Amino acid sequence: MNAPAKLSIDIYSDVMCPWCIIGYSQLQKGLAMLEGEIEAEVRWLPYELNPDMPPQGEGQGEHIARKYGRSPDEIEANRDRLTAIGDRAGYSFRYTGEGEPPEAMIWNTFAAHKLLKWALIEHGAAVQNRLKLALFDAHFQQRRNVSDPDVLVDVAASLGLDPAGARAALDDEALGVIVRREEAQAWDMNISGVPAMIVQGKFLIPGAQEPEVYVSVLRRVVVKGL
Repeated sequence: MNAPAKLSIDIYSDVMCPWCIIGYSQLQKGLAMLEGEIEAEVRWLPYELNPDMPPQGEGQGEHIARKYGRSPDEIEANRDRLTAIGDRAGYSFRYTGEGEPPEAMIWNTFAAHKLLKWALIEHGAAVQNRLKLALFDAHFQQRRNVSDPDVLVDVAASLGLDPAGARAALDDEALGVIVRREEAQAWDMNISGVPAMIVQGKFLIPGAQEPEVYVSVLRRVVVKGL
C-alpha cells in the first residue's frame, strides 16, 4: 500500500471571518474522506478584512450596516443563515459563555496575526493551527476582544504556550514586518477575499467550498505531480 501523498495548504484568513472557519471545517471533512490517500499540513497566513479598525472595535451589526448597507432584518436573517451553515459544516457560532451574551464585535486583528506567525515560527504548523482555532472560538463563541494583548496571551497560555513568549511576540516589530509582507503578497496574487487556500504554493481554492470540492481539487493536485 502506497504512503499517503503529503500536501501543504496555506490559508489566507482573518479571525473575524466566519467563512474562514466554515471553509476550514469543510476542508477537514474533505481530508477525512481522503484518509490514507492524502495528508495535508495547514498553515495560516494573514489577511485583515478591516485593517483600519480602531482599538475600540465596532459592533457587528453596526459594521455590517455601514459597510454593506444591510437593514436590521437582513442582518438578522444573514446571522441565522450563517449559524445554520456553520452547524452543517460542524462549527457552532453560538455563544458558549455564561449569562447574556455580550455584543458581537468586529476587532482589529493585526496583533492576532503577529501571534499566529510567532506560533508557526517557534512551534510549527500544528501548534499554529490549534491557536488559530482557539482564536476563532474566542471571537465567535466567547465574544472576547481578540485585539486585546491580555486576551491573546491568555488564549495562547490556555494551549500551553509560554505567556512571556507570546507577549514578547506582540511587541516584536520584526513579526509585524513579516505579517505586512505576507498581506502584501496576498494582494499581489489578486486575493481580495478569504478564505483563500493555496495548495503546494501554487493552486488556489477560493472561498469556503463543500468537502467534495476539496477532495476533487486535492486529488487533481496529486495527479499533476504536486
